[in-house]
Parts: sequence; structure tokens; C-alpha cells
Amino acid sequence: AGSESRYALEGYLFPDTYEIPRGASEEEIISLMLHRMNKIIDQSFEKRAREMGMTTHEIITLASIVEKEAAVADERGLIASVFFNRLADNYLLQSCATVQYILGEVKPVLSTKDTQIESTYNTYLYPGLPPGPISAPGDGSIKAALYPENSEYYYFVTRNDGSKGHYFGRTLQEHNENIARAEQNKK
Repeated sequence: AGSESRYALEGYLFPDTYEIPRGASEEEIISLMLHRMNKIIDQSFEKRAREMGMTTHEIITLASIVEKEAAVADERGLIASVFFNRLADNYLLQSCATVQYILGEVKPVLSTKDTQIESTYNTYLYPGLPPGPISAPGDGSIKAALYPENSEYYYFVTRNDGSKGHYFGRTLQEHNENIARAEQNKK
């Protein structure tokens, strides 16, 4: 795990259904969850991460952001592609999920003040990935981080139409048009 991570095990306790023996200790439960994650982070995972020029920790960190941003399962690959495109072109990730992690709460809309919180987890202020995962990514988000869709998207915004889906945009102009569409959907 990253040396600046807030919690050493954040992101590495795999979310799954477990059969836990009655009276199991915290250490036994953590060991069970870490063992499951070790099955996910196998040689093929590590090989693919290297192919992408990333470390295992970076993939898990990115997957954790995808996990929090993607409410619709089939959008995970597109959301991962947005973040990869932004990383490749040195754009700030500007993930609301990373700011919500700092705040410790999910706010429907972040204020400008929220996006200016001084923290290395704040992807509105600091380039690249945060120092560590912000959630425990599931299998779908990990796969999306390892195999993102190929897209030209740099932006996404929630549709606000009850679908929990997103509009995706290639340019800031498209993004602003999508924001306007999403605002219309609220009415």
C-alpha cells in the first residue's frame, strides 16, 4: 500500500460474501478478506498493470475511484477510460468521489470550498491518482481499471434522470452541454 494512504488496508479488503465462523476474531476476518484479494491480484493482474505502466497499488486506487463514481455497472469501463485519458494528458482527475472521501460523507453537490480542501486525496488540487484507494473496489471496477474502454471522453456528469447513468463528453463544450441537459432532467 502507498506510504501516504490514510488507512493501510483501504481498498485491499475485497468486498464479497464470506462464510465467517461464529466467534471469528477481527484478525481472522481481515485475513479472509485479504486472502480473497490476493486471488484477484494474481500474476495476470500484475502483468496487465505493468503493460499499462502502472503499479498494483495504482490500479487498485483507480478501481476504487471507479467503484465510487460508477452507479451503473456497464459504465465502469467508460468511466475508467475518462480517468486514463485525463491521466495520460496530465489533466486533473477532478473526481467528486475523492473529495467525498476527504469529507467523510456523500454530498449530492460539492461546493467550491469543498473542492479546495487541502489534501493529497483532493484530485481537484493534485494531479495524478490520490495516495491510496478511497473504497474497496469490486471485481467489475478492478476489471474496468485493468481493461478500460477505448474512448475519447474526458468528462462525465450524472444524467439526473433517475437512471443513475452519466453523459460523457470529449470536450469542455460538450461537457457543459451535458451539464445543461442534466439540469433540465431535474425539472
